[in-house]
Amino acid sequence: MKKLALHWKILIGMVLGIVFGFIMNSVDGGRGFVTDWIKPFGTIFINLLKLIAVPLILASLIKGISDLKDISKIKKMGLRTVSIYVMTTVVAIIIGLGIVNVVKPGAGMSKETIEKIKMKYEKSDGVKDKMDKAKNTKDAGPLQALVDIFPSNIFNAFGEAKMLQIIFFALFVGISLLLIPEKKAAPLMNFFDSLNEVVMKMVDLIMLFAPYAVFALLANVIIAFDDTEILLKLLVYALCVVGGLILMICFYLMLVSVYTKKSPIWFLKQISPAQLLAFSTSSSAATLPVTMERVEEHIGVDKEVSGFVLPVGATINMDGTSLYQAIAAVFIMQVIWPEGLTFSNQLVIILTALLASIGSAAVPSAGMVMLVIVLESIGFPSELLPIGLALIFAVDRPLDMCRTTVNVTGDATVSMIVAKSLDKLHEPKPKNWDDNYDKVK
Repeated sequence: MKKLALHWKILIGMVLGIVFGFIMNSVDGGRGFVTDWIKPFGTIFINLLKLIAVPLILASLIKGISDLKDISKIKKMGLRTVSIYVMTTVVAIIIGLGIVNVVKPGAGMSKETIEKIKMKYEKSDGVKDKMDKAKNTKDAGPLQALVDIFPSNIFNAFGEAKMLQIIFFALFVGISLLLIPEKKAAPLMNFFDSLNEVVMKMVDLIMLFAPYAVFALLANVIIAFDDTEILLKLLVYALCVVGGLILMICFYLMLVSVYTKKSPIWFLKQISPAQLLAFSTSSSAATLPVTMERVEEHIGVDKEVSGFVLPVGATINMDGTSLYQAIAAVFIMQVIWPEGLTFSNQLVIILTALLASIGSAAVPSAGMVMLVIVLESIGFPSELLPIGLALIFAVDRPLDMCRTTVNVTGDATVSMIVAKSLDKLHEPKPKNWDDNYDKVK
């Protein structure tokens, strides 16, 4: 195991976790054993990643902005980043709509299957929770997303990991450092530079535990699947989403090959540990420290670019989620509201899914919350919304894992493109957790 590359170790852990989960599903008391004795190790791993996410964003972004030495460069990088993210999101939504309109996964679903799914999930706590969250988001007002960017208490933003507020604060501090004498800015810049190095080393140490953590995470996911028949009934819909996500990754690889002149296979190899963790955790925010480490050290993107592009991407770039929302919205309409499948409604889906992706939280199942808003934007009957969510609830978690993988891949791709455009893409210099071990023995 020591000589295996990290992505192979993680992949082995995932496969063993899936197999172990299926075994425990068929053993009396197996589910309880996984929940009580296996799941906590996955939770600990996610907590450790979340622990270092905030200081890593803060240190990387402040140091990166202050190193640019020119405020005009910040504007240039910001405009390029946001415009590329918007472009890839629109592509993702169009791919999703194209697939679901051609395949029509909801057209052949029997009334018996719809009724069974409705009875099982319509009144479940999961569906109710998504409906309540969507209502709160909708009731907040049209400019609430803008208001939420500006923190009234930065320590509350740190504690609640409000990414956009942390990014704003880091940008504010970084720009302010540029506007004061260099001599006075140097101590704070050195502090954040040192903090960034320490947190990146912590990422290396945490990743030693990754193969065992993904074993625990995947085993816990598998024991949650308790109705194989419903999963099989939704297989065509799920395959549409997965097929669209694969096409989206192919689109990213094309961008990497054409614009950055790097091998797509090389890119996938370097980013694969972050992809596998995104798949296991279903959270691009929890995966962010690993994504930053892989992009900076193994792909060669300068810190000032990765420190800005990746945290912003973890918040507003939800290509996989947007593609899923397009397919899920049309699938639900095909099943229970076919008269709503008009060309104008699908244009509204493109616009609303784009705006909803910017507002989606980088946490598990946020896409389903935003799906409610997408459906309401086209006049979907409110009394049918719980049934619509129930239709896709059974397969939401595994699809969430897949779309989070695409989100993280998109973040890494855009960071490469922005870095290349600013001449900030260099030869990678990987670091190992024990590089300085001999000095402290």
